[in-house]
Amino acid sequence: MAERDSNGVSVQEPAQPELIEGMAHENPVVADADGQGPATTTALASRFQHLSLSAQTIHADDFLNSHQSVAPPMHVSTTFRYNRDPDELRPWANINPNNPHDSHVYSRDTAPNTTRLEAVLTSILHGPSLSYSSGLSAFHALLVHLNPRRVAIGGGYHGCHGVIALLSKLTGLTTVPLDADFDAELQPGDVVHVETPLNPTGEARDLAHYAERAHRRGCWLTVDATFAPPPLQDPFLFGADAVMHSGTKYFGGHSDMLCGVLAVHPKHADSWVRALRDERLVLGSVMGSFEGWLGVRSLRTLEVRVRKQSADAEKLVAWLAGEVAARRGVVGEEVAEVKHASLQAEDLREGGWLRRQMPNGFGPVFAVYMRDADDARRLPSKLQLFHHATSLGGVESLVEWRAMTDAGVDKRLLRFSIGLEGFEDLRDDLTQGLEALRAERAARESGVKIIAGGAHVLGGV
Repeated sequence: MAERDSNGVSVQEPAQPELIEGMAHENPVVADADGQGPATTTALASRFQHLSLSAQTIHADDFLNSHQSVAPPMHVSTTFRYNRDPDELRPWANINPNNPHDSHVYSRDTAPNTTRLEAVLTSILHGPSLSYSSGLSAFHALLVHLNPRRVAIGGGYHGCHGVIALLSKLTGLTTVPLDADFDAELQPGDVVHVETPLNPTGEARDLAHYAERAHRRGCWLTVDATFAPPPLQDPFLFGADAVMHSGTKYFGGHSDMLCGVLAVHPKHADSWVRALRDERLVLGSVMGSFEGWLGVRSLRTLEVRVRKQSADAEKLVAWLAGEVAARRGVVGEEVAEVKHASLQAEDLREGGWLRRQMPNGFGPVFAVYMRDADDARRLPSKLQLFHHATSLGGVESLVEWRAMTDAGVDKRLLRFSIGLEGFEDLRDDLTQGLEALRAERAARESGVKIIAGGAHVLGGV
């Protein structure tokens, strides 16, 4: 296999796209606003990065407006007409005369709504970004492109481990723990994959630490930052080479779309982005146009949603952890432990890495370990404001007895994803739910049957 130089050492070459030879894309070259030189789509999408996050999510895609409508229209077409002038026909270059940056051939390659979504993501993630049909398809595409022989990975989302297991059947890909001796276990060109905050506990990992270890060995650092979208964390500031998100979560924000995202550090843009896009064409893992439209709509409110969700989660975590530590009230009786990045006291000390890495909040997801596994199974049915469902990131608060979808998790674990309902109401709902759980258990032990569902959050039964 061909080798190249990275971080001072030779590394194995990523898989080459022979499969798609002859299907290369020719991006339009357009003069910038002053007519001084070419303006790339990435440059135009990034031109508001000096402004607030909300200004970017609302305006980063303005240059793609091809219509007078304020709200982006939804385009459902899968294919786009070529130029009627035969002399203007060039393979995979189908320039839109109304807006060259909004040029498309076939929606398995690009389409108007997903292009707008990618423009906003490029701005707020601080690197050229591509969208995919789901978070796992984005992770799959990343591994296909980098083609490592080994991946260093810890716990975290079981789906990513599933993708690795699938690829291992084809390539022999193997894994090593994140705490392994990288000098002994990894080779240049391998991948160190860090998920932070971690699913399902919401605990954070030190990205600068892993970046230093990975790059010293000539490996790539890839980061799953799903649980800490902007404005909470920017992994590129701490050495990430590529960042993935399950955009289904906070980028979607309304529990109504599937989405995956890969953002590439600008230093890799020339060598990675074109290949990732070409490979996506044949992997077939593009987002649908409706999902792209939903994604743009959702990103408009990303900052206000995530800041409130994270702040309310931190309040709930502090309240729960305080009750547990004091063994006070129904929380102290029923809950054994709470996990969240905001509780990592050693890492939060003055000068510690965690406040530098997450300066604007520690994420809206946390885990509660009940004292009894059966209580963990039963508590969600006692809550009124928390839907018992998997996933996270939506405006509505969710709780999941995590064993429903992750066979390897502690059966006492409940994962909470905080929405927009408000701290006080969610706190009161948790209190009444725990009280209902305690009453149900007491009744069960005494042989008395009570009505399922527990007390209502507003009072009564």
